Amino acid sequence: MHVKEIWRYPVKSMAGERLSGVQIDKLGVAGDRKVLVRGGNGHVVTSRTHHQLLGLKGTLGADGQPQISGHVWDSPEALALVRKAVGADAELFYCDGPERFDVLPLLVATDGAVSYMGFDSRRLRPNIIVGGVEGLQEREWPGHRFRIGEAVIHAAQTAGPLRDDDIRSRHLKTGYGHPEEHRPQTRRGDGLGFCCCVRRSHSRGRSGDVK
Repeated sequence: MHVKEIWRYPVKSMAGERLSGVQIDKLGVAGDRKVLVRGGNGHVVTSRTHHQLLGLKGTLGADGQPQISGHVWDSPEALALVRKAVGADAELFYCDGPERFDVLPLLVATDGAVSYMGFDSRRLRPNIIVGGVEGLQEREWPGHRFRIGEAVIHAAQTAGPLRDDDIRSRHLKTGYGHPEEHRPQTRRGDGLGFCCCVRRSHSRGRSGDVK
């Protein structure tokens, strides 16, 4: 097995950036999901309900500040893009605590499960995709530990099941494949990937072998 892809998503629920290596600590990938969108009701807004967010790209600038489609996250230009996608009452806020994650800090998927589900993995925004895994072998991994570079990762639980409407809607504004491609291949209730915590902090994860 090997690390096929590493991804960081500086802004939650937006497209991210592919990396060759990254610092990993107990809160996952450094710089991951530190800016979030909040709606007028005070609740966090995600692409599960506002799919247009996937058409925006989150990156880290040279100064380490999150950017939204080339604009610093707290700039008027970035806010205008988010409000166009979400609504006029949307706001952006910065959070570096564990509460910014839906479950655990790291989402890992495998190429075998992605192939089984039959759609582009970027729709689900995993941090790490492990290559060389057959079918749904990843479902046997929770409860085990594995090493990526210097990082020791504990596979705590499988990700929740995917809803058909959630899968079908995520092609909007993304360009990640054709919406017809996953109709015959999506299984109701199937999940993809597993949520992880990091057992060894301040480690460097790189593309390469998984142990």
